[in-house]
Amino acid sequence: MELAPIQKDILIALINLQREKDRAIKGEEIAELINRNPGTVRNQMQSLKVLGLVEGVPGPKGGYKATGEAYEALSITAMEHEALVPIFRNDEIVEGATVSEISFTTVRHPDLCHGIIKVLGNIKSFEQGDRLQMGPTPVNKLVVRGEVVGRDDTHNTLVFSINEMISLPKKPVKNYARMDLISVSANASIQETARILVDNGIHGAPVKDNDELIGIVTFTDIGDAVASGKMTAKVKDIMTKELITVDAETSLYDAVKVFDKHNIGFLLVAFEGVPKGILSKKDIFHELTVA
Repeated sequence: MELAPIQKDILIALINLQREKDRAIKGEEIAELINRNPGTVRNQMQSLKVLGLVEGVPGPKGGYKATGEAYEALSITAMEHEALVPIFRNDEIVEGATVSEISFTTVRHPDLCHGIIKVLGNIKSFEQGDRLQMGPTPVNKLVVRGEVVGRDDTHNTLVFSINEMISLPKKPVKNYARMDLISVSANASIQETARILVDNGIHGAPVKDNDELIGIVTFTDIGDAVASGKMTAKVKDIMTKELITVDAETSLYDAVKVFDKHNIGFLLVAFEGVPKGILSKKDIFHELTVA
């Protein structure tokens, strides 16, 4: 179905407002959003009704609603429950907008990577050269950053050069945690602890006192102790006492947020409440860089 640009603007605005407010939308609200005369919107609504793209809702709280055919005419997938995929312009979120589709157009080019995103919302503030970010997406937490190189108001899409893409696997942390939980005795010396870490190729280990986990020790803790002249200290005196634990079913994305929140390099991974594994930032970096 071939629609005039003004009709597409009205339909996109109607769908966006309908998503945001979850009710029938008045013509004046649409006119304000697209910066048009309310009379022009009302006139166009009559044509859109004839085409079966909108329906009128009578009463004081009435207005207009988009039909299923409207979504098809705009090549938009209608969903009963949808996740918000935010879009940012020059580091500021574009209110009331969400990314509905993303396409990569030059994946085979050795030097360039361009993409096209379809947006539900107003994109008319975007200009060539603007910094753009979309995401995270709900499944793989994809975040894409780049620079706008073009805008198509007819299809409500942005063309942009891609500078950076970040995504995390959706598998839970139990798939990446190391289950050979190598621990250090609370009364071990700094030298003994360093030897255990080096021999096992690890940067940190849980500290146990009579089979009870009481902390975690890392090379950073050992370095701080040596720098402070505590050469004869026991592990229990230099360890990090706060144990941060995540459930084995926690997503990798949520685990990364825990790392960032607490500024730590290791997490204990619990299975049914019992710590049985350990996850480090190094494990995550390995997963992201493996070919």
